[in-house]
Amino acid sequence: MSRYDNLINGQWTAADSYSPNTNPSDLSDVIGEYAQGGASDVQAAVAAATAAFPAWSTSGIQARSDALDKIGTEILARKAELGELLAREEGKTLPEAIGEVGRAGQIFKFFAGECLRLSGETVPSVRPGIGVEITREPIGVVGLITPWNFPIAIPAWKIAPALAFGNCVVLKPADLVPGSAWALADIIHRSGIPAGVFNLVMGPGRVIGEALVNHADVAAISFTGSTGVGRGIAAACVASGKKVQLEMGGKNPQIVLDDADLNQAVELSAQSGFYSTGQRCTASSRLIVTDKIYPAFIEALQARMAQIKVGDARAAGTDMGPVVSQAQLEQDLSYVEIAKAEGARLAAGGARVACHTGSGKQGYYMAPTLFVDTEAGMRINREEVFGPVASVIRVKDYEEALAMANDTPFGLSAGIATTSLKHATHFKRHSQAGMVMVNLPTAGVDYHVPFGGRKGSSYGPREQGRYAQEFYTTVKTAYTLA
Repeated sequence: MSRYDNLINGQWTAADSYSPNTNPSDLSDVIGEYAQGGASDVQAAVAAATAAFPAWSTSGIQARSDALDKIGTEILARKAELGELLAREEGKTLPEAIGEVGRAGQIFKFFAGECLRLSGETVPSVRPGIGVEITREPIGVVGLITPWNFPIAIPAWKIAPALAFGNCVVLKPADLVPGSAWALADIIHRSGIPAGVFNLVMGPGRVIGEALVNHADVAAISFTGSTGVGRGIAAACVASGKKVQLEMGGKNPQIVLDDADLNQAVELSAQSGFYSTGQRCTASSRLIVTDKIYPAFIEALQARMAQIKVGDARAAGTDMGPVVSQAQLEQDLSYVEIAKAEGARLAAGGARVACHTGSGKQGYYMAPTLFVDTEAGMRINREEVFGPVASVIRVKDYEEALAMANDTPFGLSAGIATTSLKHATHFKRHSQAGMVMVNLPTAGVDYHVPFGGRKGSSYGPREQGRYAQEFYTTVKTAYTLA
């Protein structure tokens, strides 16, 4: 079986132990064994990044741009192959996986351009004969901690701007899905960037993540993951003076008004709630539906859910792959029991299922699950399940729907299905979310625009697009006497 090492200071570096990477669609399929690094590997990677930073941070922007463009070009050329790997290790369906890889390639190409577009300002001083320049500079060594649900896109949207703006990187990918991160690291390694500029240290978060967060030479941490872990990272970074960026949970609302196009509302709700097995922080797990359309919407959504084929992520015809792991499956099923105990009515799913192809493969398959007649205070409507589970809340009108949508400790994404320009316009302004969708699924954003939320969903500057410079650079003001 193939073994995959960490990348430290431009060298593939063996670890003391390795962990198997298992296909959640077929538990007999082991993709490979991936390094389980330790604190000493983090020390070595940070030392390499620190040594590489002076030259890289002042290097020519054309060289940086060329390297990122080369990385993006190879990712796009290999998107079918890399998509196959992603679907195999994470359980996202093959079309979704190939789409994610394509997004990663486009992100690198976008930031290849951003290398050349970083700008500043020249302004007059209030004092005669003095000039003022405002410029942006890289912040130093950046620790990137990424989740398992988007194992190549999220590393890409952190790595690309970090490198584009002259920082050096230590990447710690999710322990569940190291394969896509390793393949990306291999592409970056061969792009021509100097040794130490980019480093990959795989291993458990409680070891690698903690060592990164607490290292004195790491200037900033960008983290995507659970709310609990994120809050701990924020506290540690504030205590040590590190810059910090957090993307955490979501409990995203999808409003369906009486005047909505029923078929459109059902389709966007099904896509938001169940595609990618519901394992997206932008998934809409709270469907808030007004009185008159409620019965027809429930009936139509049940019919649409019955058409969703659950099975091997790489098999033709699969609409929804497996849950990523046994632990995640157990969590999802535990929320089903919690919802039942609280009085929610199970309208569809709620249990494990067999692979739709009838292959007999053993995987973490769960039926898309719908609860109806739920109350706002139920845990199923307050806590993030992170699986193919959605609940429906009935309300009387738009005003109640808006209040219900905003009644959450999270604020990442929110959607509304309506043909009313008045309600759509009002919702865009008054929704307490960082991203708002009108007649579109709550999941799915472009690679060149900012990504992030409010309240308990996000902390710090936005990710992606031109707004990424707010985190990966620091502002300098320089005065010159003429």
